[in-house]
Amino acid sequence: MVFLEEFRFAPVEQEEQFLNYIRPTCYDTFYPFGVLSSRGFRSISFEPMTILYGGNGSGKSTALNIIAEKLGAKRDSLYNWSSFYGEYLGMCRYTQGQGKAEEIRIITSDDVFDFMLNLRSLNEGLDERRRELFREYTEAKYAHFTMHSLEDYDELKKVVEARRKSGSASKHVRNNMMGNVREHSNGESAFLYFTDRIRENGIYLLDEPENSLSPERQTELAGYLENSVRFFHCQIIMATHSPFLLSLKGARIYDLDEVPVDVKRWTELPNVRAYYAFFQRHENEF
Repeated sequence: MVFLEEFRFAPVEQEEQFLNYIRPTCYDTFYPFGVLSSRGFRSISFEPMTILYGGNGSGKSTALNIIAEKLGAKRDSLYNWSSFYGEYLGMCRYTQGQGKAEEIRIITSDDVFDFMLNLRSLNEGLDERRRELFREYTEAKYAHFTMHSLEDYDELKKVVEARRKSGSASKHVRNNMMGNVREHSNGESAFLYFTDRIRENGIYLLDEPENSLSPERQTELAGYLENSVRFFHCQIIMATHSPFLLSLKGARIYDLDEVPVDVKRWTELPNVRAYYAFFQRHENEF
């Protein structure tokens, strides 16, 4: 599905006019002005799967975030706008394609890391509650309790209940707290985040989703994204330099390391060629 057909970044002429006006001020940065135009990146024509490739500083994350903000995409983590972001977005234009997306969302590394930290904190909180229940059970079962007044009735109930049950302390804990949230590795948690957020009929912008994912998980994510496009009518726009994700079937890849930016096959990209050459040199060791 192609909900978004084309995106046009701020025209060079408008950028120059704005910068000539604002340069005499005290600002020392005009981000995102000048970032994409310096690489000859003026517009994107989208496929159901579109990839922005490039090294650090190439502008791929900048382009992805500009598109997301212009479309009003949902995001879980706050995005730090610069002073001139609003002016730049006002100069951008886009063309809609088929139908209307039910959801537009950007997923960044910060979102995934926050999710993993929150999951870890939740489990730590449950572990502490479990320890409290063990202590409570032990103290109640073996307490030498004497009831002095009606105010002691609740405490007496705990003692009687603990002594009446022949089960273990672990059974008491299970009966008195929610089940523990299953703990996953960082890679498993990151993968679960993508499968939870990506739903049917949506536009999803992914910023370097390979972070925290092993090669096996990256391959699994690639399959999940292909199925989301093919069967669940999603449109994926992704910034990555992972060969596992660059190899996605039918993806249009923009090479931001080229000036001007050019469309490439994944097998032509320098990062992929470097991996290929490395494994060729060590072929006899496998």
